[in-house]
Amino acid sequence: MALWRIRATVDDRPGYLSVLTASLALRSINILSVQAQASEGGAVDDFLVDAPDTLTDADLRAAVVKGRGRDPWIQRTDAYDLVDPQTHLLGLAGRLVREPHELDSVLGSLLGCAVRWRPDEGPTWQGFTDSAMALPDPAGGTIYLDRDAPPFTPAEYARANALVELAAAATAKLDAGWRLLLAGGAELEVRPAGPEDLDAVVALHERCGRDSRYRRYLSGSAVPRRAQLSRLIGSGYALAAHLEDGRPGPAGGVGGAGTRVVALLNAVREGTEAEIGLLVEDAWQRRGLGTALLRRAVRQLAAGGIEAVHAHLHADNHAMIRTLRRLGLPLRHETDGPLTTVMLDLRLATVDPGGGPAPAPEAITGRL
Repeated sequence: MALWRIRATVDDRPGYLSVLTASLALRSINILSVQAQASEGGAVDDFLVDAPDTLTDADLRAAVVKGRGRDPWIQRTDAYDLVDPQTHLLGLAGRLVREPHELDSVLGSLLGCAVRWRPDEGPTWQGFTDSAMALPDPAGGTIYLDRDAPPFTPAEYARANALVELAAAATAKLDAGWRLLLAGGAELEVRPAGPEDLDAVVALHERCGRDSRYRRYLSGSAVPRRAQLSRLIGSGYALAAHLEDGRPGPAGGVGGAGTRVVALLNAVREGTEAEIGLLVEDAWQRRGLGTALLRRAVRQLAAGGIEAVHAHLHADNHAMIRTLRRLGLPLRHETDGPLTTVMLDLRLATVDPGGGPAPAPEAITGRL
């Protein structure tokens, strides 16, 4: 016996499905599962069948046509398709809740199609034809799906849109913030930095040593002016790690009233590239915090269409260079006198179904 997938359109009239199933039964074709989808031309029925090894696709096609099925599409398959379709869909939805940036991979798995992404600007075509589908990407741009056969159906388009909406909701929740548990038990809240964090960001720079500020800004070690820091967190992309009131700090201390910012990462977009900068409070360095923030930023920037990030560093800033290498992405650097520019290629960060490099051993993340 051999497993086959059959799709055919049947007139949406009483008894017509039974005619088709009877025609299949006459050829000893056992129906394992069936799904019906409504369409303008009738009911589109998807069958998973077990057929005798002697039957060919032409034999199955003849049986479908004899049973009044139209536009048959027939394909050999394997035991993977024995998974209940509803269970498969729920599994994909759960995957999106955990990792919404995997939307393109999930859509490809659901519909068995090729997936392309384009950073379209402004209104663009959205909808579906027999062989193409266009959907908005919650992270920006448009996702294009292509499949030669079988033709896309209204039900498949509705399911794909439902997954897009789920990914958008999950992305919004993840963007709001997440918990970061560092080695040693310290717990931080990481969320996008905004104007309301300016006082805390100024205080972070004041607590940092002159050497930390010098390495971050490459020249001068004074605390940047308030207006400069306002522009830093008000334009582009910024993440701040907050120590909450009463939670233990690095040396047994606790956070002050409310929260305080102990690390700040920001990125300024330049086309498909971005310049990235990171400042970690002295007492919180060498604990995996910078690595965790960079991993998060890399995944979000890649999902937003950034293909590469670069960081300008002092050539002897070996700690930061090691941190960037831990991300596991293609890296190159160019040195010009006392300065070096490190470039990370993010394109591989969107190819891996896991959404990019694995979490660092010293940093465990959990979403809010």
